[in-house]
Amino acid sequence: MIQVLNRAIDILEYVAEMADEPKLMGKIAKDLNLNLGTCANIIKTLVSRGLLKRADHEKGYLIGDLITEINNGSLGYKSLIDSATPILSQITDDIKENCLIAILKKDKRQVIINKTCNQLIQATTPIEKSAYDSSTGRLLIALLTDKAIQSHINQYGLPHKEVWSLAASRVGLFEQIQIIRNQGYALIEDSVQVVGVAVPIYKNQKVIASFSIYLPSFRFNTEIKANMISLAIEAGKSLSV
Repeated sequence: MIQVLNRAIDILEYVAEMADEPKLMGKIAKDLNLNLGTCANIIKTLVSRGLLKRADHEKGYLIGDLITEINNGSLGYKSLIDSATPILSQITDDIKENCLIAILKKDKRQVIINKTCNQLIQATTPIEKSAYDSSTGRLLIALLTDKAIQSHINQYGLPHKEVWSLAASRVGLFEQIQIIRNQGYALIEDSVQVVGVAVPIYKNQKVIASFSIYLPSFRFNTEIKANMISLAIEAGKSLSV
């Protein structure tokens, strides 16, 4: 292994231990038996590439945002997350329900940002979930090209009947996809636990993610449905560039 790469990895592993505690450069060099100048040059490079960062209010270094993005699957979405954060906070305050942004990763939809409300009883959703079993996942699949959808089916199969009963056949799936495309959003409203609506987020006319509002099914009604859809569509437009 190239020595400088080995040393850089050693530094990253060292800083990652007790990740919330900033590590001083001198201590890093001493504990890893590195020349201080060599250690400084490596750390400078790691900081410039986003793999390490300076601690905000004290001396030392922490694991950088790039590693966090790689770890949680949000790599390449930092600008979207930054611009979305105040918008999601405002929507959560307005509707008093949770909202999120998710992306498609193979056969899963993966949450990259989630904002929760202060309701005593809230809807919950995992960071990673079957795409067929979420409004965001269904929307992101529906807005793939037909060729990409065929490839997705060939690789991951059709939805199980228990997950998406109306799309358990190839014909049924494409019928549901056409409905989503026509209305411009995906809505799961027949769940006994969580109801969610999802809309696309575009970048340069390409769908890159999906925004969703979701809530416990017992709070869902016709008035909330109309408000959810309206807020989601406006949010999707605001988040698109």
